[in-house]
Amino acid sequence: MPAKRGPSRPTVLDVARLAGVSPATVSNVLTGRRVRAESAQRVKEAASSLGYAVDRAASQLRSGRARVVAMLVPSLENPFFTSIVAAVERRLRTDDHDLVVASAADDVATEHSRLQALLSWRPAGMIVIPCTDDFAGASLLAAAGTPYVVLDRVGGAHSADTVAVDNVTAGLEAARHLIDLGHRRLLIVASARTLSNIKLRCKGIVEACAAAGLEEPALIEVGFDLESAVDRLQTWLSTHERPSGIIALTNFATLGALASLARFSVSIPGEVSLVGFDDYAWMRAAAPSITAIRQPVEAMAELVWDRLRARIDGDSSPVVQAMLPVSLVIRASTARCQTGDPAAGLPGQGLRRPSRTGGRQREQGTGRGAKA
Repeated sequence: MPAKRGPSRPTVLDVARLAGVSPATVSNVLTGRRVRAESAQRVKEAASSLGYAVDRAASQLRSGRARVVAMLVPSLENPFFTSIVAAVERRLRTDDHDLVVASAADDVATEHSRLQALLSWRPAGMIVIPCTDDFAGASLLAAAGTPYVVLDRVGGAHSADTVAVDNVTAGLEAARHLIDLGHRRLLIVASARTLSNIKLRCKGIVEACAAAGLEEPALIEVGFDLESAVDRLQTWLSTHERPSGIIALTNFATLGALASLARFSVSIPGEVSLVGFDDYAWMRAAAPSITAIRQPVEAMAELVWDRLRARIDGDSSPVVQAMLPVSLVIRASTARCQTGDPAAGLPGQGLRRPSRTGGRQREQGTGRGAKA
């Protein structure tokens, strides 16, 4: 007996019949071309009712053009990178493009192999947040002729469009806020100074301190994951004079500072004020809520897709290096300096290492000595 066939997949003709339109109209709606609103609505309802999905591979073969964009990020464990991915995906969806994502696991060799894998999809274009400033994998993209845009880490001499934020101003705003509150002994908690965006944030902080007549602040590099951030920062705090203000330059650095200060039972902001980087929902929900530099994630996604879409469509104008502004959101983790700072007339204190068992916007918050 012949094998029993399962139900056939719905076709464009099936959608056209149900919607009462031509197959050409269905194709136009599903590929993002302009169609009368009434017809477009009927097509979308018919496609949804039948469970019809566009065959991307077949569509690409017919048109000779991919509607897939690839994105390579250093890590999918870092909330900043995942928030950027989500924002880019939302933007692409409005233009009927799909997104394929890969992580380099913060490793240059892995970045190279993931890049090769993504190129095997023959994407229309690619968005890259490199592991390092020089981004050696750019040669693969050039050889493949694939348009691409570099996002966030843009310190190298790229031959492609770049999109970043004003990192110098980010550092300036964070430091000025603490200095205005009377803090004179600051600590910078950074991931790695080898990255240009971190260097520029540090530059802004140093400039703000110099303008206020202060010495260059102390700096500790804590790496790219929470565990190393906590361990390195605990060691530093147990062997150095306690700062009155901390500026954490990444999401993990912010979490590491919170965890380390909590293990020492240090009051925030009563004993140490904290400015974080990247503004997430947990920062609003934390006790105390966290003063933070906010990066314009949605605007970054919008701009990076605008640039890539232009290159995909054949734009050969000179390379664009776009820079977006940041904003400082003031919450309860920063307050006027009370203790442990020469400006307050009190001596600084070291911290005892715990045992192993142990743009400005203001949001409401008491800012009174809540524990980290």
